[in-house]
Formats: sequence, C-alpha cells, structure tokens
Amino acid sequence: MGDFQKLKVWERAKELAIFLYKLTAQGEWKRDYGLRDQIRRAVVSIPSNIAEGDELDTDRQAIRHFYIAKGSSGEVRTQAIIAHEIGYLDKEQFDHVEEECRVISSMLAKLIRSRIIGKNKQD
Repeated sequence: MGDFQKLKVWERAKELAIFLYKLTAQGEWKRDYGLRDQIRRAVVSIPSNIAEGDELDTDRQAIRHFYIAKGSSGEVRTQAIIAHEIGYLDKEQFDHVEEECRVISSMLAKLIRSRIIGKNKQD
C-alpha cells in the first residue's frame, strides 16, 4: 500500500486519461462542453481513486475507492459509446477506449479481491 505509481492498473488508467484528454481537445469535442467535460472528469477519476485508495490506511477504505474507480470506468465506456454513435469517436478510437476500460475494470476487480483476502487475513 502507498506506492500507487507501481500499480499497473494505475499506469494504464493514467494513460487512458491522457489519451482521452488529448482526443477531446480537438474536433467536435471542442464545442460539446457537456460530454467533453463529463468524460474528462470520469476518466481522471479512475487513476485518481486508485491512487487515493492505495494511499489510505485500511483495506476497507482502499476497496471503496477501487470500486469507485471501477464505476468510473463503466461511466467512461458509456460516454464512449455515445460519442461513437454521434460521430465523435471513430471505430479505432472507440475500440481502444472500450478495450482499455474493460481491461482496467478487470484489473480493478482482481485488486479488490486481493485486498478483500488481505483484509480477511487481518481479521
């Protein structure tokens, strides 16, 4: 605990945030403040909650933040689906975002399970 930068899931989530920030700074995104700002907030929430959870003192607190990050991943996927269907994301961009969200969500599920097991061993 406390060294979130070494977590592969944090690194992957951070890279997705950078990708989406750069992508949403161009094209149709520039004029759609609502969707642009919402997807940016959601994607930044993923690595931020992973970092915050890892820095906290208990597995219970960490698990809560990891679940929030997992929820934000689902939020980004939903917004990417909408963005793709209205023409803001091409197929390649959409496939990348969707795959990254799926992988990050799976990695978070494994991290949560490992912290639950660790928490149960402490009890």
